[in-house]
Amino acid sequence: MVDPLGKQADAHYCEGLARLQPGGGFFRPESRPSRDLGVLLARRLAERGPLRVLDAMAGCGIRGLRYGREAGAAAVWVNDADPDRLPLLEANLAGQAGLRCTALTAQHLLADCLQRQERFELVDLDAFGCPTPLLALALEAVACDGALYLASTDGRSPTGHDRPAAIRKLGAAARAHPASWELALRLQLGSVARAAWALGRGLEPLFSFSEGRTFRTAVRLRRRASRAQEAQLGMVAHCHGCGDQQVQELIRLRQWQGCLCPANQVPPLAISGPLWIGPLQDPAFLAAMAAADNSILGPGSARLLAQLAADPGLPARCWPTAELGRRLGSGPPPLADLVGALRTKGWLAGASGVMPGQLRSDAPWGEILQTGGQLVGIAPGAAR
Repeated sequence: MVDPLGKQADAHYCEGLARLQPGGGFFRPESRPSRDLGVLLARRLAERGPLRVLDAMAGCGIRGLRYGREAGAAAVWVNDADPDRLPLLEANLAGQAGLRCTALTAQHLLADCLQRQERFELVDLDAFGCPTPLLALALEAVACDGALYLASTDGRSPTGHDRPAAIRKLGAAARAHPASWELALRLQLGSVARAAWALGRGLEPLFSFSEGRTFRTAVRLRRRASRAQEAQLGMVAHCHGCGDQQVQELIRLRQWQGCLCPANQVPPLAISGPLWIGPLQDPAFLAAMAAADNSILGPGSARLLAQLAADPGLPARCWPTAELGRRLGSGPPPLADLVGALRTKGWLAGASGVMPGQLRSDAPWGEILQTGGQLVGIAPGAAR
């Protein structure tokens, strides 16, 4: 027996409560944690009332299928631009309540929703490449207090590896940075924020994460921006000479402060932005997601959820412990010990939930180096 795309009908893939045929298109089982968190997000949204979901780039339909079976969505619209995949989508989601299957470009789909003023509690935009051209239309499709779950596979532009492309696609500068995944997420959130504000709306980041290949953010859309939300847009500067980092709000942008480099050897700062300098996660929302029935979570998903819940993403300054070790001329200081020591001194400090082995802190860079040096037995002032 053969499926609609010519694959063997017994080549099924199981995930959570979903059982389906991936077909011959692009599909990554390794992306299950993102789908697990999407289901938990949808469950939270469904607590407020009937859940309508728009899966604009559905692929084989696994996300739409799981939203229906595991989050109890009352209506699911799955769409993929490839018309040859439509029979597979219809077969995989057969029996799903309130199902619509279409084969439209994402632009056509979202423009059609705008034309008919149709909105959804959850819009899932699992984009290939940079989704910036779709943001305004995607946000128009989100109901008030609903969520946009956004993905980008464009890793070069927002991590500083293709600076002209970052200007074109994101309207921002992106420079090489030790917390490159976080930089990409903040640039993406900055783009979403500007698009939402242009529509007169506000947003709240719910969670943001990456495995280095795809950058995912979930934001709740509000009827209007909260007071002074524009202060969440800013610039991040990094000194490749001494390793110092600085953050400034765009609305209060002033001259950058001096770093630890000798006065006659200060290199130009690598400045990225405008980007989101506010929180990356909503810990209370993540805690509620974690408190739900998590029997559907695959390996690694619960760990990812806990990491994100423990790190709201503030302040927007992160360093790899490996960089500290290099500058100290030793092995890296233990991250947990470094966090504890900085907290004892009264500074904010924590482990990044976005990238492993990274310290987040508001302590001055000199203080971080000195504290790290004390932990590994380096005399004060010996760091370089």
